[in-house]
Amino acid sequence: MFLPNGIEFHKGSLFVATPKDITRYDNIEANLDTPPKPVMVYDKLPGQVPHGWKFIKIGPDGKLYVPTGAPCNICERTEGFMQIAKMNLDGSNVEIVAKGVRNTVGFDFDPKTGDLWYTNNGRDWLSEDLPNDTLNRVGKPGKDDFGYPYCHQGNMADPQYGWGKDCSQFTQPAAMTGPHAGTLGMRFYTGKMFPSKYQNAIFIARHGPWNRTKKYAADVMVAWLDGKGGIAKMEPFMTGLVENNEYLGRPVDVLVLKDGSMLVSDDHNGAIYRISYKGT
Repeated sequence: MFLPNGIEFHKGSLFVATPKDITRYDNIEANLDTPPKPVMVYDKLPGQVPHGWKFIKIGPDGKLYVPTGAPCNICERTEGFMQIAKMNLDGSNVEIVAKGVRNTVGFDFDPKTGDLWYTNNGRDWLSEDLPNDTLNRVGKPGKDDFGYPYCHQGNMADPQYGWGKDCSQFTQPAAMTGPHAGTLGMRFYTGKMFPSKYQNAIFIARHGPWNRTKKYAADVMVAWLDGKGGIAKMEPFMTGLVENNEYLGRPVDVLVLKDGSMLVSDDHNGAIYRISYKGT
């Protein structure tokens, strides 16, 4: 299998996404030692490695959501790239949900409204401090265009591809999450263990920049919705993984467990941390 990365579990079946395709393993829990032959769900993904790693998730509409990032740092639009799409669970009826998306490997659905929210990685090698990664809300599925490669962070025209473009015409981000921050996995908190103020807030894993002179992020942030499609505030939740301009850890994704605790994956240490809360 070619770079398997994105997984989703649904009604006993495990969906696995690679840059090239999506397959399904049925009744997987009863066959862990001898997995069944995978069923091909969809085999028309482009397959490029740059920004080809997948995060997949089944939405409240029962559709499988699949992103395809830009096959480059910065380049002109090409059909089939720079988008989030959705399809039936058998791979049929593919529809574009959002365009102008450079690279997302983390998204979730608002438990109250069903809206899709996603993180996006901004382009590299423009400057140390620009552009920002972003947190975005898809308010008009199929119509939202988030601007890449013409505009970044909602208000910054690309020096090469942005000539003649009005950034205000593109869908604006809900929040900026830092330049080159490596904003990756995100989840709405639907558990009961944490204090009530975290209910339905978004937890966001930031991997930290790979090419910025000064290291930062490498943390988990929490963002609260303003009820109007935006973010009211965002603050650090798990920190302390940058010391002497070196990484002690680099968070990749977050996952809320049934008991309300939260898992945080760290590919720098090859570790998974569990965060629990006990009231005072």
